[in-house]
Amino acid sequence: MFIRPKLILVSLGLFLFEKGGYIMEKTFDKSKKLNNVSYDVRGPVLEEANRMLRMGIDVLRLNIGNLAPYGFQAPEHIIREMIENLHKAEGYSDSKGLVSAREAIVKYCHHKNIPNVDIDDVYTGNGASELVVMSMQALLNQGDEILVPSPDYPLWTAAVTLAGGKAVHYLCDEKSEWNPDIEDLKKKINRRTKGIVIINPNNPTGALYPKEILEQMVELARQHELILFSDEIYDRLVMDGQEHISTASLAPDLFVVTFNGLSKSHKIAGFRCGWMCLSGKKSKAYGYIEGLNLLSSMRLCSNVPSQLIIPSALAQCHETDEMLLPGGRLYEQREFITRALNDIPGISAVKPKAGLYIFPKINSGRFGIDDDVRFALDLLHEKHILIVQGSGFNWNQPDHFRIAYLPRVEELKQAMDKLGAFLENYRQYNDRRVVNE
Repeated sequence: MFIRPKLILVSLGLFLFEKGGYIMEKTFDKSKKLNNVSYDVRGPVLEEANRMLRMGIDVLRLNIGNLAPYGFQAPEHIIREMIENLHKAEGYSDSKGLVSAREAIVKYCHHKNIPNVDIDDVYTGNGASELVVMSMQALLNQGDEILVPSPDYPLWTAAVTLAGGKAVHYLCDEKSEWNPDIEDLKKKINRRTKGIVIINPNNPTGALYPKEILEQMVELARQHELILFSDEIYDRLVMDGQEHISTASLAPDLFVVTFNGLSKSHKIAGFRCGWMCLSGKKSKAYGYIEGLNLLSSMRLCSNVPSQLIIPSALAQCHETDEMLLPGGRLYEQREFITRALNDIPGISAVKPKAGLYIFPKINSGRFGIDDDVRFALDLLHEKHILIVQGSGFNWNQPDHFRIAYLPRVEELKQAMDKLGAFLENYRQYNDRRVVNE
């Protein structure tokens, strides 16, 4: 009698069983390079939220800085510029980008007092994220170290790791308005250190670093001959009349790589429009720049339609956006969320100075929290509120989470009322949780 082959799962793996024998069936796993790479901003908690949404359950998304779904609209002249010039975007551009786009970025660098930048020092990208990855791939050998803030935007840690390097996290001090802890930074520099990542304005904390802090970080880079990587994507989303200072403006004698883009400031995240520029002393970085040029050429070019709007966008970028002023939508949402969080027993939050996020602290002892992913999932399941746990930003304690305060104040109020009610009786234990006992 003919017996059909059957697939059976045994403890050693998946095998094909036929006529008394077996042959191992070939399977495919992810690359080992990804073993220590994570991006929990879009991780398991979001996956669960998406599952709930597919079931028809409403979820209030406080997890990412995507402005469009919350009614923030791009300036009309940007949309018009894109439409009117789309016919010019049918071919590849230079691998670094259109001349017109890079000339506009050079002018913006001059406005920010970034020294020694010309058109050949500018690379356009499909968002700044692509260029972050490129900057690490072109530099790092196995075991090289990059100093990255904690908390960080997790792409930086992932990019360092994927390039074969080691992300060494220096602490940002919540008691000092989330400014970098310079003493901790000093302790973590060694002969393997290649560079320091500065995220300013900071994601996830909303901190805006003062000049004296930046000067101390620049001096450390000067003493140890390190590259500075300055992520400044939120530099045009600054409130309270404060001024953003570009790191490179303080370091004309150092090699600095600065990242920026239009996704947040011009509310066009989906356009994927970013850039990086090389400034300062480039004589020691010729080999690295050669690597950047090679990687830039391999991806041909960034998307051309987005490059076409850069000159128009940056021509008006010096005007203060009304949403950042008192009475403006983003300003008022920032004011509300800060007050509301600090009014919840067991929660405290440093007021953000820039950006779209706040990084509140939860009294983990009071609530018995030892797993912040479980806390985020519990809140999602019971109150249908989606946040990102602090460990998703390489924060090493289960006592923080990030909120993107993009919904209108009315929605934020509902969310904070639900969060307060959720925490009234919330206790988390090692092997179980107790909610609303």
